[in-house]
Amino acid sequence: MNAWNLTGSSPEAPSAVPDEDALSVSQAAELAAGALHDIPKITVLGEVTGFRGPNARSGHCYFQIKDESAALDCIVWKGTYDKRAFDLRDGLQVLFTGTFDLYKPTGKMSFKASSFTLAGEGLLRQQVAQLAEKLRREGLMEPERKRRIPVFCTRIAVVTSLSGAVVNDVKRTLRRRNPLVEVVCVGAKVQGEGAPAELIEGLRRAAAISPAPDCILLVRGGGSFEDLMTFNDESLARAVAASPVPVVTGIGHEPDNSICDMVSDRRCSTPTAAAESVAPEFAELVNVLNMREQRLQRSLVSLTASADAECEGMLGRISRAMSMRLERLALEVDGYASRPCLVDPTNVVDRRRAELAQTADRFAVACDRSQERFTGALDRLAPRLEASVSGLGVKRHALDLYTSKLRAKGSIILSGPVADLGKNAAALDALSPLKVLGRGYSIAYDGAGRVATSVDVFAPGDEVRVRMADGEVSASVRNITHAGK
Repeated sequence: MNAWNLTGSSPEAPSAVPDEDALSVSQAAELAAGALHDIPKITVLGEVTGFRGPNARSGHCYFQIKDESAALDCIVWKGTYDKRAFDLRDGLQVLFTGTFDLYKPTGKMSFKASSFTLAGEGLLRQQVAQLAEKLRREGLMEPERKRRIPVFCTRIAVVTSLSGAVVNDVKRTLRRRNPLVEVVCVGAKVQGEGAPAELIEGLRRAAAISPAPDCILLVRGGGSFEDLMTFNDESLARAVAASPVPVVTGIGHEPDNSICDMVSDRRCSTPTAAAESVAPEFAELVNVLNMREQRLQRSLVSLTASADAECEGMLGRISRAMSMRLERLALEVDGYASRPCLVDPTNVVDRRRAELAQTADRFAVACDRSQERFTGALDRLAPRLEASVSGLGVKRHALDLYTSKLRAKGSIILSGPVADLGKNAAALDALSPLKVLGRGYSIAYDGAGRVATSVDVFAPGDEVRVRMADGEVSASVRNITHAGK
């Protein structure tokens, strides 16, 4: 058996020799990944497209960012997306900061974003959203704060640019729908530098119109988001909310929605819709009046029929009640008429006279019986009274005896104390100053009424009072002489 048969190949074919410089797929992928890792963190501006996320299981977001000529796969991990200030969606211009990475199993390169922020119009929209949230927390967008717009406005102020087609559209709409509405136009810039200040002044002038308008239309035609940024101004939004006259906004087209729309008392999609909302069309008013007239007629007919039926029912009930009342009164009258006092009045007097005579007889009998009973009782009391009086003599004799004994005993008891009292009275009389005064002595008193026991208590000219047995003498001290001098 030759070599051809053994190997199954031509003996002339050269054998394959491995190239020592060739890289495996894994080595090539590793090399590419290392090269991507060497690229520093960069910031890329692009438009979000094909956004998918957050993933229901992992929470990661997968999408692409693109410009006019290229696109990059992009990944935002769950932890990064949870810290977001806004939601990613297709069409947003976003600044992504991150690094490149290579997924080795598939060799697919992607940009891993560690942070992202809005750019251009997206940044403006973020600022507008933040301002709207601020005003919402202050309550400026609450439905309870918004005022009711009159259904029939007779005087309307329009604040807008006088050079555009919007003011003519509003006038034409109001004139077509209700020519009786009076329109007052207040001009102001609606775009560019200084526009918010002019619109605020326009709102103030419109509210100051005399007589005051029923409402103010703040309107502007369509435009880009940047063109409509005037109506996202915080000062203008607060002026709309603080206006003393209700404000109706019609700014841009249906998709456009500014902060002024949010805080106004009524938001309409376009200036024309705003004008239509405050000026009901004559034909509609006529139809409404006709329908209300028909409903009123039907209501009156129904009410009349109901009232008529109710009156008939009440009349029947009144008739039956009156008949029953009259029958009852007739029975009462018949009962009164059949009484004896009305049939024969003298019968009552005769009966009362007979009753009085019977009462007099019974009274006389009762008096006789009472007198007999009292006489018998008095006869029985006389002997008892005599017996009780006879016992008083013995008691009187005993009382006289006790009285004489008491007097004798009292004289004996008081004889000793009476003698002692006499002795003490004689001794007291002997010691009495008055007794001394009776023998020719006297008592001197100083000006204060104190008894003077020494001449030292007096001085020449002092008053002195001298008491004697039969009276007092008042004098003045002329001189003082001490005893033994």
